[in-house]
Amino acid sequence: MADKPQTRSQYRNKQNGNSKKNSPKRGKRVAANIFKTIFFAGLFLAFFGVAAGATIFYDYAKDAPKLTDSKLRDPLSSKILDKDGKVFAEVGTERREYIEYKDIPDTLKDAILTTEDARFYEHDGIDPIRLGGAVIANFKDGFGSEGASTLSQQIIKMSYLDYTNKTLARKAQEAWLALQLEEKYSKDEILEIYVNKVYMSDRVHGMQTASEHYFGKDVNDITLAQTALLAGMPQSPNNYNPYDHPEAAKKRRDQVLTNMYNHDKITKEEMQAAQKTPINTGLRSQKDREDKIYKYDAYVTQVLSEIPKEYDVYRDGLTIYTALDRDAQEYTEKMLNTNEIVNFTDNEMQAGIVLQDTKTGRVQAIGGGRNQTVTRGYNYATQVKRSVGSTMKPIADYGPAFEYLDWSTAHILEDEPYTYSGGTPINNWDHAYKGPISVRQALYQSRNIPALKTLQAVGLDKSEEFVNKLGITYEEGENVESNAIGANSSNPMQMAGAYAAFGNKGIYNKPHTVTKIVLSDGQTEIDTEPKSTVAMKESTAYMVSDILKDVLSIGTGTSAAVPGVPAAGKTGTTNIPPEFTSQYYYPSGAARDSWFAGYTTNYSIAVWTGYDDKKKYVSASEQKIAQYMFSKLMAHASEGKTTADFKMPSNLVSIPILKGSNPIARAASGTSSDKVSYELFIAGTAPTKTASTPDDEKKKKEEAAAKKKADEDAKKQSEADKKKKDEDAKKKAEEEAKDKDVSAPTGLKASYDGNSKQINVSWAAVDGATYEVTVNGTTTTVSSTSVSVSGGNPGDTISISVIAQKDGNKSPAASTTVKIPAEESSE
Repeated sequence: MADKPQTRSQYRNKQNGNSKKNSPKRGKRVAANIFKTIFFAGLFLAFFGVAAGATIFYDYAKDAPKLTDSKLRDPLSSKILDKDGKVFAEVGTERREYIEYKDIPDTLKDAILTTEDARFYEHDGIDPIRLGGAVIANFKDGFGSEGASTLSQQIIKMSYLDYTNKTLARKAQEAWLALQLEEKYSKDEILEIYVNKVYMSDRVHGMQTASEHYFGKDVNDITLAQTALLAGMPQSPNNYNPYDHPEAAKKRRDQVLTNMYNHDKITKEEMQAAQKTPINTGLRSQKDREDKIYKYDAYVTQVLSEIPKEYDVYRDGLTIYTALDRDAQEYTEKMLNTNEIVNFTDNEMQAGIVLQDTKTGRVQAIGGGRNQTVTRGYNYATQVKRSVGSTMKPIADYGPAFEYLDWSTAHILEDEPYTYSGGTPINNWDHAYKGPISVRQALYQSRNIPALKTLQAVGLDKSEEFVNKLGITYEEGENVESNAIGANSSNPMQMAGAYAAFGNKGIYNKPHTVTKIVLSDGQTEIDTEPKSTVAMKESTAYMVSDILKDVLSIGTGTSAAVPGVPAAGKTGTTNIPPEFTSQYYYPSGAARDSWFAGYTTNYSIAVWTGYDDKKKYVSASEQKIAQYMFSKLMAHASEGKTTADFKMPSNLVSIPILKGSNPIARAASGTSSDKVSYELFIAGTAPTKTASTPDDEKKKKEEAAAKKKADEDAKKQSEADKKKKDEDAKKKAEEEAKDKDVSAPTGLKASYDGNSKQINVSWAAVDGATYEVTVNGTTTTVSSTSVSVSGGNPGDTISISVIAQKDGNKSPAASTTVKIPAEESSE
């Protein structure tokens, strides 16, 4: 009789009961059941997964752009526009030489396909087998041994899609368009498009153009090693550029050669010989490979450096809006490359200059160097790293003192022999000392010792905090006391930005050329302009500006003055490094670098001049060139524009201070203007003491009147006495007749002693006589034959006369003059 049907529960219980009798067979059955369960479950999930994936794929792919031959064969160039919205440069398509499929050498085809798409002639645009193989090959043979995308997919990415977008939607569209590409074009046509389309660094597109650029030869005439180099570059063109990254380029080239050998395209001997070839074999020289310099090349170079990394200016069809002022740029280039505006002493002197909008930070012109003959050469305006000298003093010293210590411009500093904290002596540029001087005088005369004392009073940390807010950063360990006089390095772009903040009421804007970017769709705008930040108090900015105006009128930068334009600025020179002076001779006053940074309320300009050759130096006269460059460009940029003066904020007061007063004292009403200096104080901190009061003046007038009356009385008495002596006239007639002929003093000499600040006067003796010495109208009677007198101002001419007096008779006057030397005020 047949067994009754069993439920699954009964069947399982029965099986469990027999488990001890037949355990090995049971284990096999369990394993088989598990496998079946997993298999069918996986098949079920795969079915529904494929269905869902197909739905998602279609949803993404339907929005893919249409294939067009023009986009496939040409990368989208990017246009660069000036401040008026007019195109002045286009990058991305300038350097291209097309090659047809029939002219592509087989060696290059093999190198490309074995590395980029080994199954190119076997797939339909997407190669799942190759994708898995690429993963294994990269793991086995090293990263880069084989790519994952087919050539068709790479062409689609280069032509249509944002390759930085890693989303599933982009991948779906890429796959869909790759399939369409394979339907529309033959394999040979696709390979031809790839060879001519790929970017090869240095603004070069296509492998034929790259062959000419790097080797000066047609692609059919280059060696196996050179062919492999070109074939390997598209994966990362700039990183495999043989000029810039020779080691990485060689490693990539050798991998391509290995791929060719592994796919039986070359022999082992050919591979090894090519891999032993130095990467620079056959490369053109830097000079030969560079095309004619691009228009406004220094400016374009800076623009390209500001493009965000997620965009490719050579492929993405960007519209780049900039602040370029063509007129200012052309004037700047003319100034650098001719002697028509500024006279350079030789062609070796280099210079970098930046013109920036004070209020926005937008850079309107860049002079990247003189007599440059290469495209995108070294940019002395943005790349140079040279010590800035005294142009750092407002930034590291006096600006922080006004900001954090509430100093006034009249604050007294002692200019005296001094050392850094470590004991190293510091000297002024003239190796002299002026004693107690104001902050104003210390800055516009560029005294080093007061600058160091100011930095020490502020403290290194607070000084660095102030410096950082102006876009300047020190490397680790570079925040040192010598930065008080500009030992740190910078460039004109950075310095123009820092100085602009002083002219912009303390608001800092990072210098920049690009104002916005519009993507190839013509609608998406990318705002690239940096945000404004408050770098300092408005009062600090004004106090610095007020002093730096003096630099151009009476200080070290008078050659930078711009007639009719209120401007401020600071000179800077740097010493020749000891390692140079130990090898070469340099005359007194020679400098390594010469700077000038200055600004108006409209523009900020920073200039560097110097030499690359360490044997060369900037002479004392050449140090004025940076000032001349500033003056000429500022005058040109300001022509026809209204330039407002700097406006004093309400929390500052301007007080007339008696020059030389210490403690600081107000000048009294009526004080001579040459003895008054108008100084700035934070409201509530100005001095109350007046150097000379009205009562003092009244007392002086009374004393003068009393003296005048006494002199008149004495004169009357003298006349009376003379009358009384008439009776003796006859007796003394002969003597008087003899004495009437008293001769004038001879050998009169006068000289100015700069140390004692006195005038020394001497003459030959007249027997038995006394002498009336008159200096600038003031008469003194002496019995000696020499006097020393004080008084007068630098530059004054002093008149001196001496009369011999004997027995009431006077000789004719002996006269002379002496000029007090004027003080020098150059840095």
